[in-house]
Amino acid sequence: MTGMAAPGWYPPDPTQPHELRYWDGTAWTQHLHTMPTTPVPVQPVAAVPAAVGAADSPPSTARNGIKAKAGIAAAVVLCGALALAASSAQQGQDSTAGGTDSAAVVVGDPSNSPSGDASSGSTTEPSAPSESDSPSTPTVVPPSPTPKPSASSPPASGTAAAAVNALVVKGRAAKTGYARDRFGTGWVDVNRNGCDTRNDMLARDLTNLVMSGSCKVMAGTLKDPYTAQSIRFVRGGPSEVDVDHMVPLSDAWQKGAQSWAFAKRVAFANDPLNLQPTDSSTNRQKGDSDAASWLPPNKSYRCMYVARQAAVKKKYGLWVTSAEKAAMLRVLGSCPGLRLPPPGSQPTLASNTGGSDPYAAPS
Repeated sequence: MTGMAAPGWYPPDPTQPHELRYWDGTAWTQHLHTMPTTPVPVQPVAAVPAAVGAADSPPSTARNGIKAKAGIAAAVVLCGALALAASSAQQGQDSTAGGTDSAAVVVGDPSNSPSGDASSGSTTEPSAPSESDSPSTPTVVPPSPTPKPSASSPPASGTAAAAVNALVVKGRAAKTGYARDRFGTGWVDVNRNGCDTRNDMLARDLTNLVMSGSCKVMAGTLKDPYTAQSIRFVRGGPSEVDVDHMVPLSDAWQKGAQSWAFAKRVAFANDPLNLQPTDSSTNRQKGDSDAASWLPPNKSYRCMYVARQAAVKKKYGLWVTSAEKAAMLRVLGSCPGLRLPPPGSQPTLASNTGGSDPYAAPS
């Protein structure tokens, strides 16, 4: 029919512009599509069907002299289905001297939809909106996904933390059968230098020494690593200094030492790697605790304290409990690069035990 609108989607009822029906060029079809309530950009058209039911009536035309907001919304019917894709819209605004704004809503194929002045028969391309006329649309940036925590890398080889990770983890054995002389009677001269181990340790760590002969330490000053205090040691005086087993003998007994030969237990009890002079009251507070239940009051020494314990346990093949291992790694977490102290020259079997094993079966 001459003058009719091209096939496309149009509002059959001007009062309901969001309800669209398909115009096949000659008549309305039964396909109905409801547009979102958001206003759709409009443009003048040559002809629009008047109303539902007016299949044979020519669409009404837009009036002359009207310039309106321009835009295109396209909906494509694929394979006869009702799926409709809305195309991107362009908006522009032209100022008109005199007169009022009026527009018809057109949804369809933009290439087939006439625009401009219908009565004059001319078509006009809508001008692209300038940058200043374009509405500012906020950019929505989706939140970045929270990265999954990566597994911590294993400690570097040669560090105290790596040594702790390599220790066997087992439960604490019974203390049954433990006695101090299981590790030898008192301090033994295991290195055969003529001095017992206690005097060797005092001479190693104290300054301003006062000696009796070549071995016996009578007085000196200790910079105590456990307490960070300076202690003046006088043999037999009120400020007595103890020599602590960093891995206590009782703890070692419950974590592998029960099965050792007597010579190995004597070597363990007299190994300089495992010995540290300290304040006597602090040493007695520690008792036979492991790292899970006691650490030195001086926090700056805790890394070295745990590292030396790790070195001792590695050297002698002692195991750790799960709680002890966790405590040691927690301390070493603040000093991950701390190297494991060397094992020292003390052999793990003492050539001089200071006597026979008092618990050995009679021959």
